[in-house]
Amino acid sequence: MQRILKIFSKEYGNINQAALLLGLFTFLSQVLALFRDRNIAHFIGPSPDLDAYYAAFRVPDLIFISIASLASITVTIPFIVEKMKGDEVTKEARKFMNDVFTVFFSMIAIVALIAFIIMPYLASFIAPGFTPVMQDKVILLSRIMLLSPILMGLSSLFGTITQLFRKFFIYSLSPIFYNLGIITGVIFLYPVFGITGLVLGVVLGALLHFGVQFFASASCKFVPRFTRSIDFKEIKRVALISLPRTLGLSFNSIALISIIAFASYLPSGSISIFNFSFNLQSVPLNIIGVSFAIAAFPTLVKSFGKENNPEFRRHLKSTARQIVFWSLPIMFLFIVLRAQIVRVILGSGSFSWDNTRLVAASVAIFATSILAQGMTALLSRAYYAAGDTKRPLSVNLFCSVLIIILSYVFLHVFENFPYFRYFIESLLKVNDIEGTEVLMLPLAYSIGTILNFILHWYFVRRDFMNHESFITKTTFQSLGASFFLGLVTYLFLNIFSPIFGTTTFLGVFLQGFISGILGICAGILVLYMLKSEELADIIKAFKAKFWKVKIFVSPQEELDQ
Repeated sequence: MQRILKIFSKEYGNINQAALLLGLFTFLSQVLALFRDRNIAHFIGPSPDLDAYYAAFRVPDLIFISIASLASITVTIPFIVEKMKGDEVTKEARKFMNDVFTVFFSMIAIVALIAFIIMPYLASFIAPGFTPVMQDKVILLSRIMLLSPILMGLSSLFGTITQLFRKFFIYSLSPIFYNLGIITGVIFLYPVFGITGLVLGVVLGALLHFGVQFFASASCKFVPRFTRSIDFKEIKRVALISLPRTLGLSFNSIALISIIAFASYLPSGSISIFNFSFNLQSVPLNIIGVSFAIAAFPTLVKSFGKENNPEFRRHLKSTARQIVFWSLPIMFLFIVLRAQIVRVILGSGSFSWDNTRLVAASVAIFATSILAQGMTALLSRAYYAAGDTKRPLSVNLFCSVLIIILSYVFLHVFENFPYFRYFIESLLKVNDIEGTEVLMLPLAYSIGTILNFILHWYFVRRDFMNHESFITKTTFQSLGASFFLGLVTYLFLNIFSPIFGTTTFLGVFLQGFISGILGICAGILVLYMLKSEELADIIKAFKAKFWKVKIFVSPQEELDQ
C-alpha cells in the first residue's frame, strides 16, 4: 500500500500520465457524484423542494466563479512560475501568494455578506416563476449555501500550489470529499432537517474540499498567510489579466441563471430535470476534457513562457487529439444508451419512468456538446497560458448571450409551433408525456457551447497553429469508429431487449452494459483498421505495463550476457 501511495504521490511531468491520474480520481469522484444524485432522486425526486435546492446554488456559484477566478490556477500559476527558481519556492513567490490570499479572502467574504443581505431581491431574479413561499425557501437555502463559495474559493487558491508542484493525486481527492459531504447530507441530514439538511451537506462537502487542499499545500511547505503589507501593484497586474477571464466565466454562470429563471415558469420539477441531466453529461466531460485540460495547463504555461512555441504547439496538439479520441465514442454511447444510463443511475424511489424519459432525452441533447465543452476547456487554457484573456472573454460573452436568446426563442417556438414540437418529441421519443418544453433549455445550451468551441478552434488555429488543422485526422477516425460503435450498440439493444426485459434494474443494466461492450469492441476494431495513432499508443502502453515478461533465452545466451 505504501508503494502505491508513493507512486501516486510523485510529481507528474508527462501530460498523458497526469491526465490519466486526474481522470482516474475524477472518475472516482464522478461515481460518488452519481451515487449522490441517485440518492437525491430516490429520496426527493423532481419536485418543488428540489427545484428550490438547485435554484439556491446559482448565486453562490456566481460568487465563486466571479471572485475565485480572479485568483484561479490558470491566472496565478504563470505569476508564481515567474518568481520561482525551478521548483524552489522563493521569498517573492511567498509574498505574492500571501498578498493574493489576503485580498482574495477579504473580497469573497465581503461579497458573500452583501449577497446575504440582498438575497430577497436576488431570489426574484433567479426564480421569478416561483410562488412567494418557494422564493422564501430559495432565500433561506441560498443564505446557508453562501459559506460554500468562501470555502471552495479558498480551496481553489490553495489548489494552485498543489497543481504547481504537480501533486495531481492530492488535488484530485478534493472533489471526492466534496461529494462525500453532500452524500452525508442526503442520507443523514435530509431525513432530520428536510431540504435544509441537503444544503448543510453541501457546506460540509465544501469544508472537506478546502481541508484537502490546505493540508496538501502544507505538505509542500507553501501555505499562504494573511499579510498587512500588500503589494497592490502586483495585485492590480493579476486583476487586469484575470478580469477578462472572470467576466467570461461569469457570463456562462449568468447564462445558467437565465436558464433556471426560464425553467421556473415551466411545470414543477423542470429545474430538477435540467440539473440531473446536466450533472450526468458532466461525468464524461470532467473525466476526459477537463482532466486533460487541467493536466496540460502547467506544461503549456512553462513551454510558452520559455518562448518554446514548437513545444507549446506539440503539447496542445497531442492533448487536443486525446480529448477528441475519447470524447466522440462517449458521445455516441450516451446518446444510444441514454435511457439505460438514466434508469440504472437515477431510476428508483421517487424518480418515475416519465422522469427517466425526460432526463434521458435531455442527456442526449447535452451529449452532442461533450466534445465541444472539453475542447473549449483546453483551447481557452491555451490563451491563458499565453497571457491572453481577452479572446476567451469575447467568445464566451457572445456565446453566453446567444444561449440566453436561444433559450427564450426555443421555448417560444416550441410552445407556438406544433410541428417543431412534434419533431423534437418524436425524435427523442417523449411525445406522450408532459413537461417536454424543458428540453429546449439543454438544446439552447448545447448549441451555444458548440459554437463556443468552433470559435475557439478557429482563433487558436490562427493565433498559435499557423492555420494547421491539428485534429482533423483524429476526428475523422474517431467519428467513423464512433458511428459503428453507436450502430452496433443500438442493434444489440434491440436484440437483448426481449431477452433481459426492461422492467428490472438487472435487466436494464445487462441490456445496456453488454450492448455497450459489444459496441466498444466494434469501435476498437474500426480504429485498428484505420490505423489510429492514439489506439496504437494505448496498445503500446498496455504492452509496456502488463506484458513486461523476460524473453526466454537459452542457457548459452544467458552465459554470454
